[in-house]
Amino acid sequence: MFDLILFLVLLLLGFVFGQLAEKRHFKSIIEREKTLRDILVFSERRIPDEERLEGILVCGSVVVSVDFFKRFVANLRNLVGGRVSSYESLLERARREAVLRMKEEARRKGASGVWNLRLETASIYKGAAQSVGAVEVVAYGTAVRARR
Repeated sequence: MFDLILFLVLLLLGFVFGQLAEKRHFKSIIEREKTLRDILVFSERRIPDEERLEGILVCGSVVVSVDFFKRFVANLRNLVGGRVSSYESLLERARREAVLRMKEEARRKGASGVWNLRLETASIYKGAAQSVGAVEVVAYGTAVRARR
């Protein structure tokens, strides 16, 4: 009985603190996206007006951990199959954070935009059950600025 109560308390704590951390992170992302909205990002490979612009490789990476509650819910979903919505917000946060970090690097290098955006995603596994412990997202592209 004690084990069940301990498990439920840990599950509840995982839910509460996981939700708080996720909300704080989304709030931070939204604020930073507003400040960086002047740096446009395109997936297009060809940079227009290449003669007047120079390209610089920029990248941003992030590793976001899976909280206990999300892992528990995902394991339940794996039993019956279907969409694992508990991981969708995790991936969205990771992608947006990686793009923001890439844009911040572009700004530091004096760029006005990023072309040829690419995203790479990887799972980091833990434990014998090969459950997802964290997700890594790398965003990279060619930052452009006027030739000097």
